[in-house]
Amino acid sequence: MNPDASTIAAGAPIEVDLSPVAEGQDIKVFWRGKPIYISHRTKKQIDEARAVPVASLPDPQSDEARVKAGHDQWLVVIGICTHLGCIPIAHEGNYDGFFCPCHGSQYDSSGRIRQGPAPANLPVPPYQFVSDTKIQIG
Repeated sequence: MNPDASTIAAGAPIEVDLSPVAEGQDIKVFWRGKPIYISHRTKKQIDEARAVPVASLPDPQSDEARVKAGHDQWLVVIGICTHLGCIPIAHEGNYDGFFCPCHGSQYDSSGRIRQGPAPANLPVPPYQFVSDTKIQIG
C-alpha cells in the first residue's frame, strides 16, 4: 500500500534510488512541493568545496556538515534560492554549483552561498541513507 499523491504532497517521506545517477550528474525530485537537488559530486567538486576557508563564507558552514558521513559524494539540498525563492540552475556559475539567474546568487558544489544577494546557504532537508544506493527524504 503506497500513499496517494495528496499524502505525499503533504510531506510523507519519499525514497530515491541513487544507483542510476552518474558521477557529476544531478537529479531533481520533489518533496513537500519543493524541488530537491541530489548531486553525485566528483572528487574535484568535493576537494574544491573543502578547500574553501569556512570563515570566508557569508553563511559559514563546512562541507562535511552538509553531507552524511561516508557518503561525501552525495549532496542533497532544497533547490530554492534563499534570496527571493527562485529555482537555481545546477552546474552553473563560477563555483560549479548552483546559479540563480534572477538576481545573480551563486552557490558552490556544497550549496553554500558564495556570491550575490542570497543571505544563506541552500537548506539541507532531513534525509537518511536506507542503503548504499537509496535515500529517504523526510
